[in-house]
Amino acid sequence: MKSMKPINKSLAVLLLGGGAVGGFFGANALQNQWSFGQNPSPQQMGQAEDLATVFRDIGRKVEPSVVEIVVHKTIKAPGRVPLPDDMLRRFFPNQPDAPDENGGGGNGGGDDQGGTMEQVGTGSGVILEVDGKKGYILTNNHVAGGATEITVTLADGRRIDNAKVLGADPKSDLAVVQVEAADLQAAHWGDSNSLQQGDWIMAFGAPFGYVGSMTHGIVSALNRTNVGILGRQGYEDFIQVDAPINPGNSGGPLVNLHGDVVGINTAIASRSGGFQGIGFAIPVNDARFVYSQLKEHGKVTRGWLGVSIGDVAKQPDVAKGLGYDKSTGVLVQEALPNTPAYGKLQPYDVVTAINGKPVQNVTQLRNMIAADAPGTDITMTVFRNGKTEDVQIKLGTQPENLLASNNQNVAPQGGTHARSAEALGMHLATPNDELAQKFNLPDNTSEGAVVTAVAPRSAAERAGVQVGDVITQVDRKPVKSAEEASSLITKHTGKAPILLYVTGTDGGHIVAVEPKK
Repeated sequence: MKSMKPINKSLAVLLLGGGAVGGFFGANALQNQWSFGQNPSPQQMGQAEDLATVFRDIGRKVEPSVVEIVVHKTIKAPGRVPLPDDMLRRFFPNQPDAPDENGGGGNGGGDDQGGTMEQVGTGSGVILEVDGKKGYILTNNHVAGGATEITVTLADGRRIDNAKVLGADPKSDLAVVQVEAADLQAAHWGDSNSLQQGDWIMAFGAPFGYVGSMTHGIVSALNRTNVGILGRQGYEDFIQVDAPINPGNSGGPLVNLHGDVVGINTAIASRSGGFQGIGFAIPVNDARFVYSQLKEHGKVTRGWLGVSIGDVAKQPDVAKGLGYDKSTGVLVQEALPNTPAYGKLQPYDVVTAINGKPVQNVTQLRNMIAADAPGTDITMTVFRNGKTEDVQIKLGTQPENLLASNNQNVAPQGGTHARSAEALGMHLATPNDELAQKFNLPDNTSEGAVVTAVAPRSAAERAGVQVGDVITQVDRKPVKSAEEASSLITKHTGKAPILLYVTGTDGGHIVAVEPKK
């Protein structure tokens, strides 16, 4: 998502941005002159007028496609449980105290002991396609998902009561709503990949019900992940902006200086409930794939590998142990059984590219795989055993619940204690029935080395080894007992970290333990 602008488009934006910057400096100069009773020069007035002309033109182009969405939802009311103070709530001011399955709520009307209640919320949307009298609106899932009744108000004041949700996708927080009316106007799809930090942008929507409101600012940052909006299964890769965004803006378009839609306003980071300088929008290039799937099929079908992965940048010791000298790429921790990746990818592989396109991190890999259709053949370039090779994989269909699809790991299978790993801060034991019960090990755990204790501030603790982990490999060699694991640890030579493959309650993963100097 960090691709640079083509040169010609970059120049066009810079020219307009340059005019805007000049306009602001000119405006500051005007203010200074007026404060001292001086008349502004014609050049300064021209700069200010040029800036205003740009904004006016964008407003005239985009406003007709911006809509207000009023949503009614009937939800279960299990009781009055306070909602966490999350960012999505900022855009749904009428949420209740009891959340629904999409993370929304309502504003009363039910009893405190259960039953149902009605939620009424407001948001925004943007018409992105018109076919005859049918218009297709892109908005957020947390606005329209699960709606029982939707009313859409156009920028010209017309109210449409026959709107219907064609599909909603919680993993991307997007939804598509269809309306029927004459003289609908669609906005233009833009290219979010062309955005750069510092680019001018405008945010449209219906904050507090004021349809067609427009604010301006810049792109503060790109590729914001781990924002905490969409959960572990969500796809977060946000555009961060400083354009003022307020409750009701959610689902409205973020546009560039050409008036093209480059994002969908989604959330704000706020301590007060109002805008505090940090807003987030979904890149339109990501949204376009979801839009087409929801419009045509009512749901999103994504490609799937079936792997547990991590960023190389966050595990430099593992990379060092593998002889991998870069900080970019994705480390394969585990290929789950009965998945497309099983038998193709291996633990300790570092994925560096997909179909020739470099892979920087986990977020980028997940987005690239999810954007391909099931059955697509892809070529993954991996660093394996000290060299680079290509692996061919046919993608599967992503399960609805990824967490539930994480099959139980087959952790390998005695009971004497071994002490040769103590220098690293670990006590190991060969699995037996007593240990299996004590540490809640999977039923088929009969081999490996169970970590029964980890010393505070030890090398093992710093590496993330935990009590109850089962070590199944040491320096990529399988181990069947605590004695074998300890022996291999003792035989480790050189300055590279000791690589351990461990299985735990959250699956298999690789840890790198620095040996005692």
